Amino acid sequence: MKLLRLLLAYRRFLLILFTPLLLLPLPLIIRTKEAECAYTLFVVAIFWLTEALPLAVSALLPALMFPMFGIMASKEVASAYFKDFHLLLIGVICLATSIEKWNLHKRIALKMVMLVGVNPAWLTLGFMISSAFLSMWLSNTSTAAMVMPIVEAVAQQIISAEAEVDAMEMTYANGATNHALELDENINDCEADDWKEKAKQANGYCSGTANTAQRVCQSEKEKQNPAASEMGRKYRNQRDHMMCKVMCLCIAYASTIGGLTTITGTSTNLIFAEQFNTRYPNCQCINFGSWFILCIPITIIILLLSWIWLQWLFLGFNFKKMFQCGKTKTTRELASARVIEEEYQKLGPITYPEVITLILFFLMALLWFTRDPGFIPGWALLFSEYRGFATDSTAALLIGLLFFIVPAKTLSKTSNGESIAFDYTPLITWKEFQACMPWEIAILVGGGFALADGCEVSQLSAWIASKLSPLGSLPVWLIILISSLIVTSVTEVASNPATITIFLPILSPLAEAIHVNPLYILIPSTLCTSFAFLLPVSNPPNAIVFSYGHLNVLDMVKAGLGVNIIGVAVVMLAVMTWAVPLFHLDAYPGWAPITANNTGL
Repeated sequence: MKLLRLLLAYRRFLLILFTPLLLLPLPLIIRTKEAECAYTLFVVAIFWLTEALPLAVSALLPALMFPMFGIMASKEVASAYFKDFHLLLIGVICLATSIEKWNLHKRIALKMVMLVGVNPAWLTLGFMISSAFLSMWLSNTSTAAMVMPIVEAVAQQIISAEAEVDAMEMTYANGATNHALELDENINDCEADDWKEKAKQANGYCSGTANTAQRVCQSEKEKQNPAASEMGRKYRNQRDHMMCKVMCLCIAYASTIGGLTTITGTSTNLIFAEQFNTRYPNCQCINFGSWFILCIPITIIILLLSWIWLQWLFLGFNFKKMFQCGKTKTTRELASARVIEEEYQKLGPITYPEVITLILFFLMALLWFTRDPGFIPGWALLFSEYRGFATDSTAALLIGLLFFIVPAKTLSKTSNGESIAFDYTPLITWKEFQACMPWEIAILVGGGFALADGCEVSQLSAWIASKLSPLGSLPVWLIILISSLIVTSVTEVASNPATITIFLPILSPLAEAIHVNPLYILIPSTLCTSFAFLLPVSNPPNAIVFSYGHLNVLDMVKAGLGVNIIGVAVVMLAVMTWAVPLFHLDAYPGWAPITANNTGL
């Protein structure tokens, strides 16, 4: 028993030690460059999947092993670690830093929810739309960490208001006052503490254990309502508990689903775009505009179907009640509206930095859409002599630099008309940018590029293609479905960036070997890599909402399985319908290499 505990305690160290040793016969017995590259790939992949080492540290192994095996020179490997992707990421993080610094994301989220309405089902949809929109431009983790405290405050105020209404009705004969719509300050104070804790967890995986702030808040709630201690939280009945579960899951899933929409919305999309453009430099079809046109219908359909699924699973779905017009608002709805309006009022009038950030945000999106939209000439034609030189990263860097230049404060005038000049401070500083920059992802992606280059140089990709050629006898839709399901399964237990980095060098040769447009297989696999909905540890948004204590693992597994099925089905529908004319998927393109041993379909 003691030995078992010792092995468990040192399992990561043992994995780091024995993985390279157990795989060592591969390059020692099969003395070829393909075997040596495969050895490197296996070691890195195992470390990524198990996270025995930090992801970024594992990503540096190709820079060590490729020169030692004579596959690539150290200078060549090093050049793979910084690409066009990193410049695009820097520009996007500049925008995200400013949005979060000036609380523009909170204003957008609350305003969207106010526009949708306060009916519980519509309120949930409003939070989903807000989270999905924010995650198009911010990281999925930041979106979930920002929206969840608002959702928690609304949910607890709804429960509190209905409890007070019940108490009021019982004591109405004694002339009690209705405080149903008063804001519970204790809840707000607790949620403020809770938000600070969640912010610390925003960039990593959270445990399902309640943090210290939650325990303090919990004890205060139990003092106010002793009966609530039986359920562990302040629930009046089972329906209140189900409502909290739905709202938590909606935020987690919407934060992930929204990231599918844009190239910059999630790291997996960025990794795919860069690796694809590196492998197929003559293809100019993957850009911000074309990806958005492909994925906005996918996002909308998955979002709506997931909303319906979660509502039905936990609360039931009453169409007649939801779409009934002119009905009187319930106490629950009035309480929700009150909390949201008060939270919005706390932000005050929109400030100068928020306005400038919003302008730069729209300008960046406009430059991305109009660079090379395809159906009309874009601004890239202004540099026709250098066609292909300007990319989405060019626009992102241009706007990103402006965040370091535009002042955050304007001149202020006194009562006698004199202008007062403040110290010059830009919208964001370098320290604020560094705090938001996901350096781990940047290095991880670089390691993926290095592995992909090593597979090409060592001819491992060609060897894989030759072995996968017999799959050409299967229908295309079945190959796509199998690859999508495999990727979806792996990403539940491995990080999304690691999963896509491992599978892209395998799926690209597969498509070439069976003479199918590579986008036919790569696009659905990339999208399905984000479908990590089953477990709290599958991705950071899941972990963040799980840490609030409303959910158990079985709840997330039940709900996530349905959302996974919905996601894969919608992606399959997309690549079989509107994606075909958009990317000409029905023909093998001229920009893809022709392998000598393809079988055709």
